[in-house]
Amino acid sequence: MTDRRPAPSATSLAVLLAVAGATHFVAPAPFDAIVPRALPGRARTWTYLSGAAELAVAATLANPRTRRTGGRLAAGLFLAVLPANVQMALDWQDKAPALRAAAWARVPLQAPLIARSLRIARG
Repeated sequence: MTDRRPAPSATSLAVLLAVAGATHFVAPAPFDAIVPRALPGRARTWTYLSGAAELAVAATLANPRTRRTGGRLAAGLFLAVLPANVQMALDWQDKAPALRAAAWARVPLQAPLIARSLRIARG
């Protein structure tokens, strides 16, 4: 018999993405501010699109039937938002040292999120 409950790693990643995705709609301004300026169109559009993508990926991770696909999608999503994290770190150079450090810390933290996503994708 197959266990249909989400694996703890998949569940925690799904929750992280669901909260982040919902936050894009509830409080979009901070996300607007880190949209790379090189992207065409309005920052708010990118904020909403990335929030919707995070919610969709969270749903695929939470569902046992789509979890492996969700892992691959999550890895791609974490790669796709990496430029926004770099943009934030560059833009925050005039902030307090602790905030600058936090902004730069987000950049390499994408690596373990991608690794976890790929582990989920492998099952």
